[in-house]
Amino acid sequence: MNDIQPVAIADGEFYPGQSGPVEVAAGQLPSGNLVSITAHVFRAYQPGPVVLFLAGVHGDEINGVEIVRRCLSGKLFNKLETGTVIAIPLLNVYGFNNFSRDVPDGKDVNRSFPGTNTGSLASRIANGLSKNILPHVDLAVDFHTGGRGTYNYPQVRYNLEDVRAAEAARAFAPPLIFGNRAPAKSLRRSALKNHDLPVLTFEGGENLRYDAHSIDIGVSGIKRLLFQQKMLTKKPEQPEKPPREVHNSSWIRAGRAGLFQWSKKSGFQVRKGEPIGTIYDPQGKQPIKRIKSPRDGFIIGHTNSAVVSQGDALFHIGW
Repeated sequence: MNDIQPVAIADGEFYPGQSGPVEVAAGQLPSGNLVSITAHVFRAYQPGPVVLFLAGVHGDEINGVEIVRRCLSGKLFNKLETGTVIAIPLLNVYGFNNFSRDVPDGKDVNRSFPGTNTGSLASRIANGLSKNILPHVDLAVDFHTGGRGTYNYPQVRYNLEDVRAAEAARAFAPPLIFGNRAPAKSLRRSALKNHDLPVLTFEGGENLRYDAHSIDIGVSGIKRLLFQQKMLTKKPEQPEKPPREVHNSSWIRAGRAGLFQWSKKSGFQVRKGEPIGTIYDPQGKQPIKRIKSPRDGFIIGHTNSAVVSQGDALFHIGW
């Protein structure tokens, strides 16, 4: 950014010290109503990095929406000493209004990047972000939760080959850091490939539920990251323990259907062969099925579903 000249973001221009919302067109409802994405821009007087905080890529993942909302409501971004913050608390307004991960055509926005302006609805939303916001950004944090009935231990995922992202993840300092390869057509992979933009993916809690622990960690992580980027001068509180780091993971799946109860949950270390859950036959005829950890590791996600089908994901083990 030029230190004096305004920066143009979507339909707005911002001089040093200026803040305000901008709108990015996202499509149209069958009723004819236009739906847009609202981005809140905060520019300090002094130059510095541009950081994007994004939530609601999946419309049913509420914890991330609440994390960004709390920062906006608490006026955290109004206190910037340097740089610029772009905050988007809700990208997928369609999914949010319908309690859905996806948009009405069933497509996943986070498997549609970089998107096009002539593609599916999910592709158009991805394109709106890719064209209007990402070119201005130096670092992004994308907030998510586990899927339906799946709880994710609060964690930050980053592209393992990206040193900048690794440094930012450690500054965010969640309980768990997971260096891995992002899925194809995800925001994290597309941003690095097309914009050379490091993106952190925060995961915490499960969909359609508030998780106070994950929300608090997300807000605290934002403060620590902004301090590390020299955008805030007040040093935030640091976690009691350094983050645990994993680079590999695998899922334990149900060998048979039935009633499921876990005995170990996310956040616990496990040993190979240790019992961590049980599947019961609802008719009481078949013997109890014990679920054992296949290796030493750390539970980074688990299902809270009481009824499981054969092949359902039960535990996500990292090491």
